[in-house]
Amino acid sequence: MTTTPPIPAMLLAAGRGERMRQLTDSCPKPLLPVQGVPLLEWHLRALAAAGVPRAVVNTAWLGEQVAARFGSVFALEAASGKRQQLSISYSDEGRDFGRALETAVSGNLSIDETAGGIARALPQLGPVFWLAAGDVFAPDFVFAPEAAQAFAASPLLAHLWLVPNPPHHPRGDFGLSPEGLALNLPDADPAPRYTYSTLALLKAALFAPPWCDIPPGNPQGVAAPLAPLLRRAMDAGRVGAALYTGRWTDVGTPERLQALNQRTTIAP
Repeated sequence: MTTTPPIPAMLLAAGRGERMRQLTDSCPKPLLPVQGVPLLEWHLRALAAAGVPRAVVNTAWLGEQVAARFGSVFALEAASGKRQQLSISYSDEGRDFGRALETAVSGNLSIDETAGGIARALPQLGPVFWLAAGDVFAPDFVFAPEAAQAFAASPLLAHLWLVPNPPHHPRGDFGLSPEGLALNLPDADPAPRYTYSTLALLKAALFAPPWCDIPPGNPQGVAAPLAPLLRRAMDAGRVGAALYTGRWTDVGTPERLQALNQRTTIAP
């Protein structure tokens, strides 16, 4: 039996956070604290606890602060006393292009802004990888090795975790079939839609023809949305999905951040 090598993760941390500029003018959004812990660190803790061996973090706005905060190794002391750690490398879009490789077209930045940045980081990632946005808070999510191994062995190009639609995104993004496939529903289709959480498993093949026309490694710094790639693959039946009902917040405004920090305790 062939065992897939441990699967790395990509964490999206390049954007400025325009709606939070009174906070992000001097602090990158993924370093804003939730209960005293930087947003990005919640994902790093979960990845280390799950045994994910390494993470690639894309940076641009104040990216040097992210690299200075986390360095090249993140270590976690488990309750058992065992030390868990993952290595960290960076895809520095600010250094390479002077900007984040992002674009926004529909209002859901999690699917609009990220294909260019992911394509740029692919040489550091390999054929299969986890994806999470550094400004999304999901402390109950588990980066389960068995889910990653099953996905790697499947014909799917992506597996998305969807969430019930939050008040700021009531229409949602994608449908969900009884068979566990994500659906690219026509606008007039009344079937339920759910919001893409930014948590996903992806294959590098999604960022190659016929799904994507960005050259390998994105040497020109193309900013391209992720949604069209996913929708093409959905139409071919190549995107799985599951509904995630744990705690989840897209920390896109100062008010949402304040609400999280007003809660008395949030267990890591």
